[in-house]
Amino acid sequence: MYRALAALFCALTVALPALAGDVRNDLPTRMDAQLQANRERYGIAGQAVLVAHNGQVLYQGASGERDPATHSPATVDTIFAAQSMAKLLTSTLVMQLVDEGKVDLDAPASRYVPDLPAAWQAIRVRDFLNHSSGIGEYYERVNNRWVSKGYTGVAPDLAAALKVAGAAPMQFATGSRVQYTQANYLVLTALLQTHYGRPYPAIARERILQPLKMASTSWGVASVPAQRAAVPYIGKDGQLQPANEDPWPDYGWGHADLQTSVGDMNRFLQALATGKLLRTATLEKLWQPQRLTDGRSNFFSTGWDTTRSDGYTQVGHDGGTRVRARLAYKDTLASGYWLFVYLTNGSARNVWSSTLVESTMAVAAPKVFPHAALSERLIAYALDDDAGAAQAMRAWLRDDHGVTGSELERAINSDGYAIFANLGARSALKVFALNTELYPDSANVWDSLAQCHAALGEKDVAERLYAKSKALAKPSL
Repeated sequence: MYRALAALFCALTVALPALAGDVRNDLPTRMDAQLQANRERYGIAGQAVLVAHNGQVLYQGASGERDPATHSPATVDTIFAAQSMAKLLTSTLVMQLVDEGKVDLDAPASRYVPDLPAAWQAIRVRDFLNHSSGIGEYYERVNNRWVSKGYTGVAPDLAAALKVAGAAPMQFATGSRVQYTQANYLVLTALLQTHYGRPYPAIARERILQPLKMASTSWGVASVPAQRAAVPYIGKDGQLQPANEDPWPDYGWGHADLQTSVGDMNRFLQALATGKLLRTATLEKLWQPQRLTDGRSNFFSTGWDTTRSDGYTQVGHDGGTRVRARLAYKDTLASGYWLFVYLTNGSARNVWSSTLVESTMAVAAPKVFPHAALSERLIAYALDDDAGAAQAMRAWLRDDHGVTGSELERAINSDGYAIFANLGARSALKVFALNTELYPDSANVWDSLAQCHAALGEKDVAERLYAKSKALAKPSL
């Protein structure tokens, strides 16, 4: 493992001097090394990755096994269970109607969907898209199965599922906060079916899959040829085991059970970026995050999770911890865009899909995405037992790496928590300790270091560090 990490560290060192937008000829070699390092770090079963810039595919590769039980290799043509990335298709179908002037996002969904529950009559289409509606869920987990209240399994059809969700109390005032709820997308599925007068899959095929020739995209594992299917796995106690996931009912395909390949996701994202599915001006407007009633920004924009980092708007979606697609553009799509698709069939550590995507951003364009480059550096540092690793990390941080001042403090702290979640407290300890050296007068960094020691069961050290944090937090007289 450490030999692979050392090779990756060297590859990253070579990559960092690259100018913004410069793509070196050795990118495939460096990306292959990154995929191998990710497999070893997180215990990934199989994976396929695609990176593109301004319409050009820069890298497409795969490694590992689509099914460890049979040792069948993963390839770029492997079809992975992308689950909630299905919401991107649903969002796009709704955005097409907005672009055509047929749906107003700020109108109540009840204008377009008959027979919605009474408590939902005033909820805007936008709030269903952005998970800020406040409605309840249409199922719960019972004995490791999805069960709708009043049924032995999930509700038998869309109307019944909406009735179950409608009978649940509102979870919060609409627009006041965010709660990711699958039932939100049942409402959007009903909206689309009412408008087009056809089942959701037929709508998606006609308006997206067939025009873009997305022949490897469908819903439900039963729709995938066995010789191309990636079998889903999950991590438990640091080991891979079959996920054994229940299939979703076909009325739930607007929010789950998507099956796709990296090539098809590239076709979809490229079509969006170049205006083939709806006007890019409309898209850029719809990819502005919604404001919640308390003034905070919702991290969803028309159903796409959205961040603004390194001067780029970054939009996309995950499918649990296993898969993620991300599109990044600066100012406008016409000014240039990047695509990153990272599909896996599971990992022993259930690594965050955002961590995986950012590892590819760090290799493909470290000067363009310095926050991703910092994250990857810190992960390599956390896992490097070499005595000179700390000195090399500090030397790199003294250079012009693009993340500075208080922004650097927050970024290191955030990366520390990601490492904590993905690799454990012992690995994260080095990163939190580094931040206290860089920012010794910050109460926050000492508090984070204290939390890490507490997680390791080092109570006395944690209490001393908590006290230090509290003393620094007191306002000076």
